[in-house]
Amino acid sequence: MIIPFIKKQLAALVALIMLTASTAYPAEKPNLQEILLALKKGYASMEDLHADFSQRTYVGSLKREEKGSGELFLRKKGGAAQFRFNYVKPKQQIISNGKTVWYYLPENRQVILTDTAKLFSGGNGMALSYLTGLGSLEEDFDIKLIADTPDKNGNFPLELVPKKKNPAVAKLHLFISNDAVAKAGGSGKEEAFFPIAASILFDQMGNRTTIEYSKIRINTGLGSERFSFKPPAGVEVIKQ
Repeated sequence: MIIPFIKKQLAALVALIMLTASTAYPAEKPNLQEILLALKKGYASMEDLHADFSQRTYVGSLKREEKGSGELFLRKKGGAAQFRFNYVKPKQQIISNGKTVWYYLPENRQVILTDTAKLFSGGNGMALSYLTGLGSLEEDFDIKLIADTPDKNGNFPLELVPKKKNPAVAKLHLFISNDAVAKAGGSGKEEAFFPIAASILFDQMGNRTTIEYSKIRINTGLGSERFSFKPPAGVEVIKQ
């Protein structure tokens, strides 16, 4: 069985790939379909992502919060998702070229190696589909607006509950920026953008993961070299 910490991180990838800040407001209050359109258009406009992130995970069984931070690279290539998490705290790396996942623990001098398809099998398959295409939101989730007016940060909160029970995702809260809604509904030149200002992922075990991003850069032409890993000399390789 793969280390539980990896599954916690990769289950949260649905939320990880879609965050940004909001700055503008649409002229009129948007309805649910207009907000969903912003979500879909923003995601479709992305080819790659480079961002810093901070993460808070509340572990229900232990009643404590774990914090992490680092740098994320993500690339959609040929129907596959390539990603790289360089954690500063705790010190570790999670890397995938779309076929293989490397989980490097430098302090333990170990790297855990597994197939991407194996990692995303079963209930985690939904996460893979949303890394490679956004899937079919209305088919996969029951979606509602938590409030029909913006929150204090000017964002519209959505709640997405999987229609089929999923061990990785009990529900997902996404906060869609007004700026994204305005861009999606505008008639001017289309530009790449991220639609989400914040996300909270809840799993079936009472855990929740909140992720915040900064220094977001999209479509910068990330190369494939970032999404491969060669274990340093003397590091133990564990295949799962």
